[in-house]
Amino acid sequence: MYIGVDEAGKGPVLGPMIAAAVRADPADLPDDVDDSKRVAPARREAIDAELRGRSTVRVAVATVEPAAIDSPETDMNTLTVLAQAAAVRSVADPEDRVIADAGDTSENRFARRLRDHVIGEGGAGDTEPSDSATVLQRFVAVESHGRDTPERSAADPDEPIPAPKGTVDVTARHGADADDPVVAAASVVAKVVRDDRMAAIDAAYPAYDGVGSGYPSDPTTRRFLEAYVADHGDVPDCARRSWSTCADVLAANEQAGLGDF
Repeated sequence: MYIGVDEAGKGPVLGPMIAAAVRADPADLPDDVDDSKRVAPARREAIDAELRGRSTVRVAVATVEPAAIDSPETDMNTLTVLAQAAAVRSVADPEDRVIADAGDTSENRFARRLRDHVIGEGGAGDTEPSDSATVLQRFVAVESHGRDTPERSAADPDEPIPAPKGTVDVTARHGADADDPVVAAASVVAKVVRDDRMAAIDAAYPAYDGVGSGYPSDPTTRRFLEAYVADHGDVPDCARRSWSTCADVLAANEQAGLGDF
């Protein structure tokens, strides 16, 4: 029994980043669990439902909204650590072992930062330590399943996510979602939740021809941003306005406007 953790949606220009933690014995997982990129969408959804329905498995999902991603007080690497830590905290028992898909070029640095936030010694960044529970509440919202305690929300200041008692052993590896079954399970959960959020975002803009995947390289996403900015003069709330893609679309729209004079 150990915890696997991974995230989805670190790079898109639209929608939230989602981190998921799964606490399980690999023997209790579906036989075909795998890196979410190698699992068909319908099967991902079925695996997610199976994991949440098993009494021996704990699942937690942490959400970082675009407004938090755009905050000048933090950065994407730190938010990845914060989201993974919040999810881990929601499923962890004392002395648990954690395997994470590393969200940093340095596996060791990511593991150290993740452990610091899980046990309550991390801050908003490497140079300014502060109470991890406070930092997590500011940037991350969490839902959890499989504990004998009520769901907690990191967005609720009256219900901080407590650090697990004792120590936690954290290992981070690049590609852990492809070679570790519990991390793979976490990657599936994160992807399913991220896809659900993107479907909801798509439905919120019926006047446009879809929002696409949310990635800057997706032509549908680019067309949506260009059309929305042309209509409203600004990017939608679902966009990460600090991304260069948004800056490019806003600048192009302003230039087109100047050309009308």
